Amino acid sequence: MTRVAAIDCGTNSIRLLIADAEGDGSDGKLTDVVREMRVVRLGQGVDATGELAQDALERTFAATADYAALIREHGAGKVRFVATSATRDARNRQVFVDGIRELLGVEPEVISGDEEAALSFAGASSVLPSRGADPVLVVDLGGGSTEFVLGDANGVIAAKSVDVGCVRMTERHLRNDPPTPEQIAAAEADIDAAITEAALVVPLDRTTAVVGVAGSVTTITAHALRLPEYSPSAIHGSELPLRTVSDACTDLLEMTRAARADLPYMHPGRVDVIGAGGLVWRRVLERLEQATEGRITSALASEHDILDGIALSIL
Repeated sequence: MTRVAAIDCGTNSIRLLIADAEGDGSDGKLTDVVREMRVVRLGQGVDATGELAQDALERTFAATADYAALIREHGAGKVRFVATSATRDARNRQVFVDGIRELLGVEPEVISGDEEAALSFAGASSVLPSRGADPVLVVDLGGGSTEFVLGDANGVIAAKSVDVGCVRMTERHLRNDPPTPEQIAAAEADIDAAITEAALVVPLDRTTAVVGVAGSVTTITAHALRLPEYSPSAIHGSELPLRTVSDACTDLLEMTRAARADLPYMHPGRVDVIGAGGLVWRRVLERLEQATEGRITSALASEHDILDGIALSIL
């Protein structure tokens, strides 16, 4: 048994998993010790400026310092810190890398979109029932990017990361509250172009099931289920009809931010960007339904994702 610590630093949130791990790589098993999430919005303004903002860096460093204390407290012997879309895009990412190294004592890894996709698939598939040779599409809908990963029991078949996410689309297009039809149409055009780009690499028509991961998808699922509070156990493994999920996406997109803030399962750090997350997820599912000629009729949600994949990769 090895105690490991994984940190996933994305565009919107930074998350920590300390777990007892046994086994080898993707066949390993994790037992949670600590699982935490902070919304630090590291990608604030990156789409427009190409740089990480100073206040975003400070928020991220503060969260990392807290995580470092938890890692010491719980005695994790192996640590891996992974940064994704916002950091990949930033000209000043060395400032981020140097700051994390000083706080955590390990070298943070700014990974490629392809590796991000593979880690997301490993994390999601580690806790879902095996479908054998039937290809499953895992969609990791993040703040700055979305990963499409088709795989089966033997691993990843094809993967593509594209630059659409809930923070990026909100900052680029959905500025009004609620967004105007023109803003929604402009965002949808970007999303469609990104899905088309992904489909050139990932054969969406081979999909036999679709699994959505990350905070936008799980929050949309909570909304579709009308949960009285955010409940990972109620969300994980939920399989809902596409129409139910699509309606939940549209509802969140068209709500005011104040109305979204009043929802009992809504994290404060997602209030302003969940509408864009809903737009991305709705369009992905519509395109997938078209690609499979209606064979995909439902979508699964998983609470386990790239964070679990990072922890398993340490093995």
